Amino acid sequence: MTDLRKVRPREERAVSASADDAETLVVAYLTQLLQVHEPDGFLARRIEVRPLGSPPTALVASVEGEPFDPERHTVRTEVKAVTLHRLEFDPRAGRARVIVDI
Repeated sequence: MTDLRKVRPREERAVSASADDAETLVVAYLTQLLQVHEPDGFLARRIEVRPLGSPPTALVASVEGEPFDPERHTVRTEVKAVTLHRLEFDPRAGRARVIVDI
């Protein structure tokens, strides 16, 4: 959505999500990140996620960043929504493929 090298970790915000399974949790979490962005264009620079449960069905995250500043941040493609369409999630390998609506 922007060049992350220009985003400063000036504020911290909390994000949490829960779901019935790990795949749905990925979508719920990414959707919550979009919700953090919506009110003031908050841009995440650093994220720490703590999964809860085994397999994880919830998580809490600390998101550091700052609100969008047109003087410093470029506008790139905006993500409108996260989908389950063709989702691939392999937590053991640390990989995921998520398709987003733009």
